[in-house]
Amino acid sequence: MDKNSFYIIHFMCAILCFSCKSSTSKSLRVHEAFNQGWKFSKGEAGKEATVGLDDSTWRTLDLPHDWAIEGPFDKAHDARTGGLPIYGTAWYRKNFTIEASEKGNQVSFIFDGVMNNAEVFVNGRKAGERPFGYISFEVDVTPYIKFGEDNIIAVRVDPKELSARWYPGAGIYRNVYLNIKSSVNVAYNGTYITTPKVSEAKAEVVIKTSLENKQKNNGSYTLKTSIVNSKGLEVTSTESDVNLESNQIIEQHLEVNNPMLWDLDNPHLYIAKSRIFKNGVQIDNYETTFGIRTIKYSKARGFELNGKQVKFKGVCLHHDLGPLGSAVNYRATERQLEIMKSIGVNAIRTSHNPPSPEQLELCDKMGILVQVEAFDEWAIAKVENGYNKFWDQWHETDLRDMIKRDRNHPSVVMWSIGNEIREQRSKQGGKVAQHLVDICHDEDPTRPVTAGFNNYPQCIKNGLADAIDLVGFNYKPTQYDNVVKNNPDFIVYGAETASTVSSRGVYHLPLENYEKHESLQVSSYDIISPPWAYPPDFETYAQETMPHALGEFVWTGFDYLGEPTPYNGKDNETHGKWGGDWPSRSSYFGIVDLCGFPKDRYYYYQSRWTEKPMVHILPHWNWEDSEHKEIPVYCYTNMDEAELFLNGKSLGVKVMGVDKTTIPAEFSWWKKPETTWESPYRLHWNVNYEPGELKIIAYQDGKAVAEKIVVTAGKPHHLELIPDRTEIDADGNDLSFITVKVVDESGKFCPLANNLINFEVKGAGTIAAVGNGNAATTEPFQANYRKAFNGLCMLIIKSKKGKAGEIKIKASSENLDSVSTIVLSK
Repeated sequence: MDKNSFYIIHFMCAILCFSCKSSTSKSLRVHEAFNQGWKFSKGEAGKEATVGLDDSTWRTLDLPHDWAIEGPFDKAHDARTGGLPIYGTAWYRKNFTIEASEKGNQVSFIFDGVMNNAEVFVNGRKAGERPFGYISFEVDVTPYIKFGEDNIIAVRVDPKELSARWYPGAGIYRNVYLNIKSSVNVAYNGTYITTPKVSEAKAEVVIKTSLENKQKNNGSYTLKTSIVNSKGLEVTSTESDVNLESNQIIEQHLEVNNPMLWDLDNPHLYIAKSRIFKNGVQIDNYETTFGIRTIKYSKARGFELNGKQVKFKGVCLHHDLGPLGSAVNYRATERQLEIMKSIGVNAIRTSHNPPSPEQLELCDKMGILVQVEAFDEWAIAKVENGYNKFWDQWHETDLRDMIKRDRNHPSVVMWSIGNEIREQRSKQGGKVAQHLVDICHDEDPTRPVTAGFNNYPQCIKNGLADAIDLVGFNYKPTQYDNVVKNNPDFIVYGAETASTVSSRGVYHLPLENYEKHESLQVSSYDIISPPWAYPPDFETYAQETMPHALGEFVWTGFDYLGEPTPYNGKDNETHGKWGGDWPSRSSYFGIVDLCGFPKDRYYYYQSRWTEKPMVHILPHWNWEDSEHKEIPVYCYTNMDEAELFLNGKSLGVKVMGVDKTTIPAEFSWWKKPETTWESPYRLHWNVNYEPGELKIIAYQDGKAVAEKIVVTAGKPHHLELIPDRTEIDADGNDLSFITVKVVDESGKFCPLANNLINFEVKGAGTIAAVGNGNAATTEPFQANYRKAFNGLCMLIIKSKKGKAGEIKIKASSENLDSVSTIVLSK
């Protein structure tokens, strides 16, 4: 062989080798975040989707993004939606390039949620749309891509005023992903995993995989599926040969020996790895996280997880993240769930819409049960521009897409098709409910379908309750027995309970009934509720004395933006919008406030839902300037009895369940006016005030096991900074929530302090938001200052992407000693 022939052959081999490698690598799936470096502009001129538009003056930002939380607060906005600018047209644009080598593959964008009326354009051509702001959706943009050249994606967002009953946020507020995959691939949300037979020795895992053949590349393919455990070890695998001519669903059966079951205490997760091969070459890969577990519902035993009875100790959660708005953040979502678990919560209801993927991912990891809810509204409107506008065209698509996205999560144990829908009074209500239930059962026959009903007995008379599997009642603790007696096949639970209202650290004396207070705050003695609701004790009693009930979902776990009940009267100055008690602009329903600071009800539920010894007393002990000399003192504990001391002197021992606390009739709206109710779940002393130390000791079997002390504080002297984490990731998304406390000279907490506090943040982080839990203030959430509310406020800091090092935080206030702390970004 001469030299020239050698080089020619070598060159041809190199080309063949490169071609082989290129083909293999380009055909494997790309799934990456597409959040960085978007251009944003509010308003509309009419050419925002065009390729040649000069957007150099537009604002540059990263997603997820909620423009409404930026404010400003304004009385002209509806207080039900937070008094913030949730409406208006806006555009997002971004340039991107898809390599020429990807031609022949499928290119799509996945939007986890856009609020709302989203339209997606690529290179000036409309590629997709989705009106519903809470649903995830995929847009196939392959026909519009110029491979190897510059492309532009533009997203038009057009949320309307009066589109919700709470704060929805505005913009591309959830994550966006770029997907590049072979023309033969596992479809979007294309796996459905069930575990029909589970024992300690063996679990049967059934996986249905939807294969797409987008460009009609017919032929023989192999689908290989393997299951790996939490350590990354493969525990079983199988493969199926497929003669693919169009889209097709492949069903595979696998067995896992000695399975680790997903449960609340050990939420073990597996991963199913799906791979498609053509002539021995892998062309697509797809992963699905799932859990092996069993669920069962019955009237006799309630809810069973892996054969064990579990009662729902649940809360309803809105989707916003308090001062951060509705823009999804993994750490903020995780922190919410951590706080809920610390109360004893084992379940959440996603009120009243599909949740973020991050929330379900975290519930899987943390061992929290979930009721996923689809709609707050069907065809009959609740608000002027609500979901009823899209119902006819979109409800089936939205419902099916929600179930396909979420049905592999082991944490999800039921589907809700609606909340307090107006069709409860419609003759067609039962028919519509059955239609929705049939959709749910078609997509996922393994989970029951439920709904939250507030119109009793209308929901039963018109067939709505008969259509669903689990009957959820909102605020009907006195009706559970009647319902089950008259409808022996019903399985019931409290879909929404209590709705007690309170403001953290506020105590009005004398104990008032449900009337608006001039402060726009609600007393935290936990006895006040709207006319349709009741203090928490009543639901606790109903749940404990009615074993057939599955449990409850308290309204709500966290305070949330919007719905400032009771301060939500209409005001003629705002053209009939809700906001007559401005500046009230967020809820009072939460067990914790908007920042996550515990209200007293936190300890009430902890005393009912946890076993670790605990005790709590309220109120604070700074009453020296009060006209009231006799102070009601309440105690919550999960122990047998408690003893109260004032400045070392015993005020007596009281026994739980024996020494009951009277809740006056005016607080018990469902009772007859002439009656009172004796609560066995709280203890009560009337104490003549004198400054000093109030101490409570809880006893179990005569032994002191827990105590709590409240002291009279002096004048505010200095600040304390308490980060929830002192190390965060330098990814540009991670957060540290810093509690800011006002204390006196000796370090005692000042429960009435309202000092204005200024913040200075330098180094590897920045201010993400500030807050204080006050439901009636128009101070901005995005600022470098905040007033303390009853002694507390919060600074939320965020890391800078790719910048490691110290984040230096300083807090100062006039006439108070300043304080500094450091958080490391790693």
